[in-house]
Amino acid sequence: MSTLAPGSGFPTTAAHPLDPLSPAEIDAIAAAVRADGRLGGLTRFWGATLDEDVARRTGERRVEVHAIDPEAHRAYRVTVRLTGDDSAEAIEWTEVDHTRPGITSAESRAAAAACREDPRFLEALAKRGIHDASLVWIDAETIGGFVPEKYAGRRLAWGSVWYRTHEADNGYARPIGNLVPIMDLETGEVLEIEDTGALPVPQEGGNHRSGDWGPDRTDLKPLEIHQPEGPSFTVDGWEVRWQKWRFRVGFTYREGLVLYDIAYEDDGETRSVLKRAAVNEMYVPYFDTSPTQFRKNFFDWGEYGAGQMTTSLTLGCDCLGLIHYFDAALLDADGSTRLIKNAICMHEEDFGTLHKHVNSRTGEGEVRRMRRLVVSSFVTVANYDYGFYWNFYQDGSIELELRLTGILSVANIGDGEEPPYGRMVAPNVQAPTHQHYFALRLDTAVDGERNRLVEVHAEPETDPAKNPYGNAVKTVRTPLTTETARDNDPTIARHWRIESTARRNRYGEPTAFRLAIKNTTRPFYDPESVAAKRAPFVNHHLWATPYDPEQRYIGGEYPNQAEPGEGGIHEWQQAQRSIDGAELVLWPVVGVHHIVRPEDWPIMPVERAYVRIDPDGFFDRSPALDVPPPKACHPDGSSCH
Repeated sequence: MSTLAPGSGFPTTAAHPLDPLSPAEIDAIAAAVRADGRLGGLTRFWGATLDEDVARRTGERRVEVHAIDPEAHRAYRVTVRLTGDDSAEAIEWTEVDHTRPGITSAESRAAAAACREDPRFLEALAKRGIHDASLVWIDAETIGGFVPEKYAGRRLAWGSVWYRTHEADNGYARPIGNLVPIMDLETGEVLEIEDTGALPVPQEGGNHRSGDWGPDRTDLKPLEIHQPEGPSFTVDGWEVRWQKWRFRVGFTYREGLVLYDIAYEDDGETRSVLKRAAVNEMYVPYFDTSPTQFRKNFFDWGEYGAGQMTTSLTLGCDCLGLIHYFDAALLDADGSTRLIKNAICMHEEDFGTLHKHVNSRTGEGEVRRMRRLVVSSFVTVANYDYGFYWNFYQDGSIELELRLTGILSVANIGDGEEPPYGRMVAPNVQAPTHQHYFALRLDTAVDGERNRLVEVHAEPETDPAKNPYGNAVKTVRTPLTTETARDNDPTIARHWRIESTARRNRYGEPTAFRLAIKNTTRPFYDPESVAAKRAPFVNHHLWATPYDPEQRYIGGEYPNQAEPGEGGIHEWQQAQRSIDGAELVLWPVVGVHHIVRPEDWPIMPVERAYVRIDPDGFFDRSPALDVPPPKACHPDGSSCH
């Protein structure tokens, strides 16, 4: 049974400078920008984002808005000041390259409509036996480093093309091969059609609704979750408290779900852990040379926006139990306010055994159940769906679980052909090998704002005098004092300590949390390729920088149509600034190398990847010793036998 917790929805007032923008504030922001008079009637907006640095330093709420004026071929970054009474004023205008802000939803829809009316596109469809363009999907894809020289200076997209046999059909199961429209997003023109030869249109459907592949199973019995006394968490506006944890929930246009001011209540003292935590960017390169695949290398956050692609969650489907939902609001492309109902889900889960021991001499046993608090959201990027689950545990640990599901981005292939860089998943359909990189941004605050980063690994003792039995293994700690990029190596138990510079535990060590990146990969493309040059941050698994309010996004401020290699953390680090006792920002990069299985089709079972942040000398002993025994084990609450 799943039920709604009291207070779910959108808090009616902004009580804290970091609270997400409210619908009323977004209405005021759009009105203030339009009131200036310099924008044309076809202006499109690419998000409104709170200036968190100003909010923290002064308490004032300022907002950054990107406005794209296609008639003037101009774009602006507009600073808007909110006055606190649901009104706003635009106080600064900065012109930016009009090609660089991310693609808006309005541009995507207009580009698809233009293709369906273009005679060259219709002719190419007819060659493939398709005569109803209304059944064709066109996804406006970012063009990355593949801007044709003759179109330099134009705001472009290319289109991936899909076919449905009827309105309810899954178009992502029927890719149209060798057909690529190149589109101008400002003028609405289809500039050219790349048609390198018709391939057989896939005939097998890929729908995945109940009953599409035979009767549903009938042997699944109900599994109910009951919390008769209510949840163990409390919510005040956007602030959450649960099992000694406290933090604020946030939401931005570019990053989606954000957490602020994560702290732990320890013997009545509030001890800080992280100032900010979010998935900062996602980069997805494909490893296939076919005409509809070689351009695929996407900055899904920096070129589209995780916030605008966040989807509503459904009670009893996406989350089970007693659920608290946070709604989110954003500035839509046309300047209207869009409310995403149930954008963020929060609930508790039983997660198995917390700790257990049986005294084999007496038979007496102690066991505790583990519970975790889960704060989650889902982002749908055209075909793929990504779940982001921030898990808080009673032992003081934090975990980000990334869930990958949805529909593979597949390609058309000819009869009898074998895919050289992918797997067959249906007749005339192949799924190329590809990767998913998730770059996190963690502004650390372990027992204070000034932290130190230490790399830890294991190695054997090589001094025979110290290792007479050959079994001695050292734990080596190496302080990293200047901004750096490091690689994971599980074969030597490599991880990193985020140490306080202000506090020590009873053993004389700096209090710390341990960062472990559980899933990593490396790029395999040619170092001179467009994909390699566009996203140098994927070459390493952890980057560390000092805090700089201008350095917000690991892949750069404007990756859309950027010159490959322009902007981002690889450029920032050339300054080689000190991170020793700094306001430290860590950028873990989680990687998934996806060699597709036939079982991933037509909809992909969830694949998971993880980052963990565990206390490492932050406490003097296990902080979970006060978790009570489960009543089901022994009704009077005494020890379990």
